This record gives sequence, C-alpha cells and structure tokens, in this order.
Amino acid sequence: MSALVVLKLFLVPLLIYAVTMAGRRWGPSAAGWLLALPVVAGSILLAMSIEQGAAFGAEAAAATLLAVIASLAFNLCYAWAAERFGAAGSLCCAVLANLLAVAALRLLVLPLSVALAVVVLALLLAPSLFPEVAQPAAPGNRRGMSDLPWRMLAGTLLVLGVSYGASRMGPRLSGLFAMFPVVSIVLVGFSHRVQGRVFAVTMLRGMVYGYFSFASFCFVLARLLPDQPLATAFLAALACAMLVQLAVRRCVSVARHLRQHAAAASR
Repeated sequence: MSALVVLKLFLVPLLIYAVTMAGRRWGPSAAGWLLALPVVAGSILLAMSIEQGAAFGAEAAAATLLAVIASLAFNLCYAWAAERFGAAGSLCCAVLANLLAVAALRLLVLPLSVALAVVVLALLLAPSLFPEVAQPAAPGNRRGMSDLPWRMLAGTLLVLGVSYGASRMGPRLSGLFAMFPVVSIVLVGFSHRVQGRVFAVTMLRGMVYGYFSFASFCFVLARLLPDQPLATAFLAALACAMLVQLAVRRCVSVARHLRQHAAAASR
C-alpha cells in the first residue's frame, strides 16, 4: 500500500472526527474554516512529492491551486441545490458540478501567478453567490452522534475509490483530484441530513474563507519545490497558510463588527 493511500486512510477519518466535533461545539462556520485547511490535500501533495519527485509535486500543487475553483463549484452548487433537494440530491448535483469544473480546468493552463489571481478573485466573489439562509445556524449539539462512525467509514471507502483512480493519473490530474471533496461529501451530506440545510450551507460558506489559506499553501509549494529541499518548501507553505488564515479571520471579524455597528446605527 502506497504512502499516499496510508496518509489518506489515517487523515480522512481523523479530519472527519475533528470537523464534526468542531461543528457541534462552535458551529458550522468554524467547522467550515477547519475543513478548508490543507490537511488532507497537503498530505497527498507531500506523498506525491516523496514518491514521484519534487518536479511532479510542484506541477501537482499548481493544479491543486486551480482546483480551488472546482471546490467552489461544489460548494455553491450544493448550497443552491439544497433549496430544492435533500442531502442525496444535493450531493449528486454538487459532485457533478465539481467533475465538470475539473474537466474544464484540465484544459486551462495559466502561469502560476495568474492562477493565484484568478483563484483569489473567485474566492472574493463566492460569498456573495451563496443563497441567504432564513435563520442563523446555532452550534450543533450531540444529536446524531451515533452516525460519527458511519461518517468516518464512508470517508475511508470514498478515499479508496478516489486513490485507485488517482494512481493512474499524471501530475496535473493528480493535483486536480487531490482536492476532490471527499471529506466535504461525507460531512456536508451527513450534516444536512442530521442538522438541516442551514447548518450545511453555513459550513459550505465558512469553507470559502478557509480556502484563502489553502490557495496560499499551494502557491508557495509550487514556487519552492523545484529549488528548495522538500522539508523547507512544505514548512514555508504551511507557515504562509497559517498566517493567511489568521489574517482572513481577522478581516472577516472586522467586517462582521462593522456590519453590526452599521445595522445598530440605522435603527
């Protein structure tokens, strides 16, 4: 069994557990932020770089950067489909949107800096494209805790399927599928079924803000891997992702405070 599959098999259930607990303790928005961190995809890129070489890893990281757009397609399509369908129907629509986006992105070859600019622009626009939820989503409770093992098992089985296909791809397609929403499919689907549409949509919107740090991780990695030692490139990319995460969280907090202040002043 390759290091890539082993990493996925251990990390995906752990991430599903951590995000589920975060959602039930701090709410879906916090869960979305955590879900967007480069835990699984970053580990996949590390395994690719170890197994296939730094050049392969750099090309895959550049493709994974563009794959953020495919993840946005998944999130937005699920959020709108959930207006009409339940969890199963919404997942079918969202996965189809993700695969169509991957097919289109496979044909799109951009310089790395241009790719970053396109992704950042998409991330800036995405929050305004989500449907409005009728009520704020409160932190989850322990309702549905018995389904947690099923979530983890479903994530593991899905990882095996995706890994089987990814082993037959080159660096570009491997990079695009490194961000295939395995964990999102499991977590958002179960959350929608157990805690409702509002919880699921709020989680999906929270993920958008977390993708800024993910994009910075992929950008730095693609830049440094060809010229720097593997450990240096990954540590620098991780440090940059953490700094961007903190900066974006601060910006979102300030923007929320300003909106509340403006709303209070208009009363």
